Amino acid sequence: MQLERSEMKENLSKKLIRISAIQMKMAKDPEKNLSNSLRLIKKAAQEEKADLICLPELFSLQYFCQTEEPENFSMSEPVPGPTTHALELLAEELNITLVASIFERRTQGVYHNTAVVIDGKYGYLGKYRKMHIPDEPGYQEKFYFTPGDLGFKSFKTSVGNCGVMVCWDQWYPEAARLTALNGAQILIYPTAIGWHPEEKNILGQTQHEAWELVQRSHAITNGCFVIAVNRVGFEKHPRKQSGIEFWGQSFVAAPDGRVLARASSADTNILTVDLDMAEIEKIRLSWPFLRDRRIDAYEDLTKRLID
Repeated sequence: MQLERSEMKENLSKKLIRISAIQMKMAKDPEKNLSNSLRLIKKAAQEEKADLICLPELFSLQYFCQTEEPENFSMSEPVPGPTTHALELLAEELNITLVASIFERRTQGVYHNTAVVIDGKYGYLGKYRKMHIPDEPGYQEKFYFTPGDLGFKSFKTSVGNCGVMVCWDQWYPEAARLTALNGAQILIYPTAIGWHPEEKNILGQTQHEAWELVQRSHAITNGCFVIAVNRVGFEKHPRKQSGIEFWGQSFVAAPDGRVLARASSADTNILTVDLDMAEIEKIRLSWPFLRDRRIDAYEDLTKRLID
C-alpha cells in the first residue's frame, strides 16, 4: 500500500524512532525459528517499545548454503506467503514496522534471497531481492539464489524511508548509494556472516573490522543510519566437523559513522537504540557529499573495468 503525500511528509518529519535489531541463534527446525522470532519481536515491541524491528538474513533457517543440496529448495516459499503473512499479522497487532529475509520460491527453478518490508498500519509494502550473490567456500549461494531483479529500493514506512539490502550487498558502495538516492534514510542489512574456525585466529579480527568499517562508511557517505543485523552461534557443516561461527556483533551506525550500539559476539540480543532523524539533515548539511557528486563524470562506473 502506498502512503498518501501528507502521511509521507509527516513520517519524514518524525524526529525520534526506536529500532530493535534481533540477533539470534538458529535451530535446525524452521518452525522453532519462526516461533522464537515472533516471540522476540513481541518482546522488542512490548518491552523495548521499538517502532522498527529487523531480523537477520534467512531468519527462519539455519544457513544451508554451506553445501549444495537440491533438497534444500524444499525449504523455500512464495513471497508473500506463509511467513510473510505471519509477520504481517504480528506487525498489525503491535503497530510496528518489520524487515525480514526469506528464502523465496518465485517459480519452478527460480529462487531468491528476499527481504520483505511490512508496516503495521499499511501492511505488506513490498520486497527486495538480494542483488549480489556470493560463491566461495561455505557460502555457496549461487547454487540457490538467482540475482535480484527489482533494483535498489527505498520503502516509505510509518517510521520513515527504509532501504533494505541483504548481506553480501553490504560490501558494495554502489548499492548503498543507489538506495540512498531513492530516498532511504535508514539502510538495513539482514546478514549471515561469520568465521571459518580454522581462519579465526589469523584473519578473524581483520575480517570483522572490515565488515563493520565498510558499512559505517556507507552511513557517512550517504548521510544515513545503518542497521546491520547478524545471526550468532556455530552452525556445523552437514558433512564435516567444521562449519561457520557466526560472529554476531550486530550494530547501528549514525549518519556520521559513530557506532550507536553493538551486540555481543556470542549471544541472542535485542539491540535497541533511538534514532534522532534530525541528524540526517544536520550531517548532510555539514558533509554535503550528495550535493557535490560529479554525476557528469561517472559513466564509466557501468563498466567492469576501464581498460
